[in-house]
Amino acid sequence: MEYFNELQGQKVLVTGGSKGIGKDIAVAFAKLGAMVTITGRNKPSLSDTTQELKKHNPECYSVAADVQNVSEIYKMVDDAASLMGGLDVVVNNAGVNIPKPVMDVTEEDWDSIIDTNLKGTFFCSQRAGKYMIPQSRGKIINIVSQMAFVGYIKRAAYCSSKGGAVQLTKALAVEWAPNNIKVNAVAPTFIQTEFTANMFKDEEFYQDVLNRIPLGKLAQPSDVTGAVLYLASDMANFITGETIKVDGGWTAI
Repeated sequence: MEYFNELQGQKVLVTGGSKGIGKDIAVAFAKLGAMVTITGRNKPSLSDTTQELKKHNPECYSVAADVQNVSEIYKMVDDAASLMGGLDVVVNNAGVNIPKPVMDVTEEDWDSIIDTNLKGTFFCSQRAGKYMIPQSRGKIINIVSQMAFVGYIKRAAYCSSKGGAVQLTKALAVEWAPNNIKVNAVAPTFIQTEFTANMFKDEEFYQDVLNRIPLGKLAQPSDVTGAVLYLASDMANFITGETIKVDGGWTAI
């Protein structure tokens, strides 16, 4: 039996898609024959990743945008829909973290994290609704975090943003269920990417993280991608408002 064949020809937008988890997700969709538009702020990275995507499917594109800016979000979604001729799946992956003790967090830090991780997710989803509601179908998949469910040091703003995104996922799912739009989330633990490499140079921190994961290792980007593909596929057509935790058991304790 072939799986994910229904994703061929689907029109997919992945925010923060030029590196790390977002890139892995975008490449997986392209390999399955989906049309993919990736977004981000780093134009050289966008260009490099787009060329890689085109090796799997020529109908892949990129749009430069900052998801902290609502007008840029609207243009980003509109441009993606124009390039692909519609919109079937949105993966809200763009995110940021500024690890600091509570007493050191500035208003600028707070706004940057909340505006990217929560406000950006909302307004990208809202704009996607412009295309999904009239066609009475669509999938929105929000990349959140296990930190939506547990607390951790130096992550007060981050936990707040991801907890909000989980509740946003539920609210959108309920409101848009009559429109046959499914809204779900994926909550990873710490992922082994270029973004976390410097973080894990702190051996004490690294060991603390591993000690909290019953499976005893970090997740790989492909672990997150698997959950995203499942939620985007027909296998998850009766799932909405849910968050799949890809955390190696961290939150099960």
